[in-house]
Amino acid sequence: MSLTNRLSVIAALAVAVAVVAVSALAFLLVREELYRQLDAQLDADARTIAAQPEQWMARAPVKPAFPDEFPGEWHRFDKGDIGPQWQIISVKGVANTSALPITEATLAVLEGRAVRSRETVPVDGEQLRMVTLRLDDRGTIQVAQPLDPLNNTLRRLALLLALGCLGGAALAALLGRSVARAGLAPIHQLTGAVEKVAATRDLQTAIPVHGRDEVARLAGAFNGMLAALTASRAAQRALVEDAGHELRTPLTSLRTNIELLVRAEADPDRVLPAQDRVRLMQDLETQVVELTQLTNELVDLAREETSPEEAELVDLADVVAAAIDRARSRTAVPIDAALVTAELTGRPGALERMVLNLLDNAAKWSPAGGRVGVRLRAGGEQIELTVVDEGPGIDDADRLRVFERFYRSAAARAMPGSGLGLAIVAQTVAQHGGAVTAERAPAGGALLRVLLPSHS
Repeated sequence: MSLTNRLSVIAALAVAVAVVAVSALAFLLVREELYRQLDAQLDADARTIAAQPEQWMARAPVKPAFPDEFPGEWHRFDKGDIGPQWQIISVKGVANTSALPITEATLAVLEGRAVRSRETVPVDGEQLRMVTLRLDDRGTIQVAQPLDPLNNTLRRLALLLALGCLGGAALAALLGRSVARAGLAPIHQLTGAVEKVAATRDLQTAIPVHGRDEVARLAGAFNGMLAALTASRAAQRALVEDAGHELRTPLTSLRTNIELLVRAEADPDRVLPAQDRVRLMQDLETQVVELTQLTNELVDLAREETSPEEAELVDLADVVAAAIDRARSRTAVPIDAALVTAELTGRPGALERMVLNLLDNAAKWSPAGGRVGVRLRAGGEQIELTVVDEGPGIDDADRLRVFERFYRSAAARAMPGSGLGLAIVAQTVAQHGGAVTAERAPAGGALLRVLLPSHS
């Protein structure tokens, strides 16, 4: 069932329940009012007779049908000024005839245990509403009227209310469907736009946003998602293009060296000197190492963009210490560290790779006998991590570009590396809500400063 149909059914059911409840309440109130009016009329008739009972008793006295069993005086008027049926029972006895029945409630009035009684009684297959009123010490008056007119009125009212309920439910279903269609029209438009994007794969298609309601927010969220996907696709395309460009040079060099070796092996008359063969093998090893490093850095860069690692509360001091241990196993450059407890919410694996890239970069630029310094500070809402080397430093023109992918300054081109290490650092820092800068150290080397928000 479609959402439009479900909303129509829900609206119809809601209105039907409300209409049935209101109709039932109205029926009960009308029924109560009709009975109240009938009882009031019978009370008035009884009081009229009670005012002058002798006058009414003299009009048409009827003797009891069973005088031996029920001695007393009984008077009945089938037609007259007061109601269809009424009778007066004297204090001398109780009449038992087929006119109006003598019930327990009537006996209670006769015996003085009650002043008045109201009840519905059957007489000759007909329902009568009967009021019994005591005449002080002179007897009791019974006045009754058939309920057929009242019941007919109630049946007609019930029929009208039932028809009204059915009509209201049908009208509610129609109106609910119209309202649902009108209300869901923006959803249908949004669905069409999203399906178009999915079919054409055109992420540049903007979804129109109208108003400021929930649908508009949803459309805005879709536009934001499309913008993020567009940026991600552009970043992937740039990464692939840059990676292809960077891989072309080492692959070309590797291919050239391999071809030289193959030709030398294939031509017996052309024998490579041992020194040249050793140099070629060393070049091949260097190029394989560079390709491996470049591939690893590309994997790290891609992993940081879509990492499944969950953020958690970590102590950055532990992360930095682990990265220093790994860096010391990869370089002979001494690393001095001054660490303090610094808690933040982040991805420990990504943070460790970030610190390791900073250390690798510092070790690469450190001269013989140089040292790398690592300092971690925590204060207030910010954590500061600095990595300092004793190398030549970073030129002012390169300080903003060193964090770009595959960017290598003129001095860096003579050094091993791919230009991705600091790009990974910048990406990880940005994902953790921080900032990274490249500065010149007081002693002349490079100082890389990372600022991250603390957990506090």
